[in-house]
Amino acid sequence: MREASAFGSAWHDPVLVHEVCEALASCDTVLDGTLGGGGHSAALLAAGHRVIGLDRDPTALAEAGTRLASVVHSARFEAVLGNHDTIDEVTALADRRFDGILLDLGVSSKQIDDDARGFSFRPGVALDMRMDTAQAMTAADYLNTVEVEALTAVFREAGDEPKARRLAQEIVRRRARAPFAVSDDLVGAIRAVLGPRSGPSDFARLFQAVRIAVNDELDGLRQALVSLRERLTAGGVFAVISYHSGEDRVVKHAFREWSTACTCPPRQPRCSCGGVALGAAVTRKAILATAEEIARNPRARSAKLRVWRRAGEVH
Repeated sequence: MREASAFGSAWHDPVLVHEVCEALASCDTVLDGTLGGGGHSAALLAAGHRVIGLDRDPTALAEAGTRLASVVHSARFEAVLGNHDTIDEVTALADRRFDGILLDLGVSSKQIDDDARGFSFRPGVALDMRMDTAQAMTAADYLNTVEVEALTAVFREAGDEPKARRLAQEIVRRRARAPFAVSDDLVGAIRAVLGPRSGPSDFARLFQAVRIAVNDELDGLRQALVSLRERLTAGGVFAVISYHSGEDRVVKHAFREWSTACTCPPRQPRCSCGGVALGAAVTRKAILATAEEIARNPRARSAKLRVWRRAGEVH
């Protein structure tokens, strides 16, 4: 395979390319459920797989289509507009099954760097953060309407913030004077609670928590994992790259649950559930990016790859 860096683009530099291709090596047809700029799909196509690329962002789909133009009209690649969270609603993929499925849960570099998309904490950027621009609620809407308890839960669970309640209360206090509209408003609230020494790492973590809430990413991920699992053929492989502790916990717990045969209470002396494991985890621990990859692409430092295989013989 070519060097991993060869599959990067202005849109996105895909992480863990070699590791993903190794995990999916036995899969003939792969669903790239987060197509983005097409980096992982390009690598999988180069490795000889047939790929169906799915993305809910029309801009990303167009970018990937341009990049992969040489194979768009071939039988080896297909680009589909839709959300992996609700794959059963994607008409083009009705009743389709796959030998391998890949989810890369990160936001693409181009989306983050495009101030118009509103993901950044750079000064003056509008608080948008919608992955699907057809969605009504923006980050500003969210911060201006959600109650203290819900904000607290988001900053605690998705932002790993010890002062989550204080931050939620500060946001509610400030929005009573003037609605949140731009990044500076949220940065100001964070600094007021975390102190003047708070900096980019804090802003990135808490802006990410808001993004996760605005797009309902954790609940969507829980639903998506089950729906996508059911689209795997016998012996099919499910690979997920996460960048956030909350996402990784959801994936880890799902893979662990699916790999457990007995669901009886731990203290019960004999199994009475008759359970059968749905498959087995391929990775006992998450696979991390190498130091070399992190040096080339710093956004890879938080990436974690987990892999699971559905029970049954590979056809």
